[in-house]
Amino acid sequence: MTIHIDKDALERACKEIIETILYCLPNAFKGTVYRIGKPPHMIAKRVTSGIIDPERRRISWGLPERSDYNPPGKSWSAYRDEPGRPLEAMAWCVERQKSWTAESPKHDMRSVRLQVEGVWEDYHHMEPVLVRKEDLFLDNGPALPYPVTSEGKTLWEDSDYVVIAVIKIHFRPNTIKIGSPETRIIKKLSRSLGTELLSYQLRQQSLDAMRQLVEDKIKSCNLLADSLRNAITKSGLIFSLIKLELSSLRQQWEDLLLRQNPGKKGLKSDTVGALNRALDRVPGIPERTREELVSMHNQFLELFLPPEGGRNWVRMQIEERWEALIAERVRDENLVLEVRRLIDDLKRSLSLGKDPGALSGLNRIPKPLKQEWVDLLYADTDHLDMAFLNRLTRVLEEPALGLPFQKKTRKRLVHLQTLAEIMGRLEGDTNTVLREVLNGCDKDVICNDRFSRPPREKIEVLRL
Repeated sequence: MTIHIDKDALERACKEIIETILYCLPNAFKGTVYRIGKPPHMIAKRVTSGIIDPERRRISWGLPERSDYNPPGKSWSAYRDEPGRPLEAMAWCVERQKSWTAESPKHDMRSVRLQVEGVWEDYHHMEPVLVRKEDLFLDNGPALPYPVTSEGKTLWEDSDYVVIAVIKIHFRPNTIKIGSPETRIIKKLSRSLGTELLSYQLRQQSLDAMRQLVEDKIKSCNLLADSLRNAITKSGLIFSLIKLELSSLRQQWEDLLLRQNPGKKGLKSDTVGALNRALDRVPGIPERTREELVSMHNQFLELFLPPEGGRNWVRMQIEERWEALIAERVRDENLVLEVRRLIDDLKRSLSLGKDPGALSGLNRIPKPLKQEWVDLLYADTDHLDMAFLNRLTRVLEEPALGLPFQKKTRKRLVHLQTLAEIMGRLEGDTNTVLREVLNGCDKDVICNDRFSRPPREKIEVLRL
């Protein structure tokens, strides 16, 4: 793959996208994701396949079929279009960067089994997962040796994208058409898969947190499996990624303020240093207790939480530990007062980005824009709605902010917002199907209504 991601993370991401599609598209029964390796070999290899049972309650995973695309996979030279060789849908998706829909398997010109064995495959749709070349920072690295087509043309020479994976979804007979709502949903979700895989590479520091979110989400899925509500839990991951983007924006903003107000630069670091030194004045402190507190102090320097959430974090992770230590070992009242003052300083530092004195130094930013930006950036993030995200992405269009990664952050937020809206609609569709099935409603009414409702105004999020 042209991006680097460990095997477990890749398989989890692929299973999630298959789960989402199979649970939310009632006419789909099987899904597969193929990874496309790095040039020049461009090995297409099946990552995992999932088949949903007739009751649509459980998905079986594995690579049950005999296929050239099972590990170790199939290289570009073996599946590209060549004269005298059966045409493959995989070659079309990779070379053309376009989807392929087999709405009439008996006449599918890119079915290898039909051409070689005379046996036609299922009704299916294949969608390439695209990532922009510039997002992979390819311009700053060595030129990749892209392979050529059978006509001698360099692959993707005139495209801004690379193909990193291909999604294949099988449907019940006569239920899939070119350009149908199902194909559009799969295309949207393919973009989310590309965004998620890219985020593993671009945000290595957040990998551990993301993996924990995935594990929590999987546990939630197990609890909700009997009610077919898996689509709801997928929204939790989306909004958790949005929260990570907000944290990154707070860091960029506070760094900008500190450059304009060097006198405030040591507010967090000096306070943490003073707390670490205060531990040396506590008699007989166990080494493990010291290490835990130092770790929490230093971890605070890496966090950029909203004020309310940050104060809760300081209270639970630092203040309560200190209070327990004071009650057990500290008799020096001056030390007690000093430690409590320093903890209060930590809590005040969480509002650095809203400090009127610091903000007054940024005269180049119009006052109304500055006020709206601060209100958005330091708002409560337990619940985020589409109106909030619309305001945030609109403000990020303003070049006057001057944040270093402003454009890239806005682009990721727009992608995540689009996926959140899709998941909201899919969640509503799932609720409708469940409600109507339980009530014994006419199935035709459910099918006709499935894709006609507008998106919800607000989507509730899972807590971190």
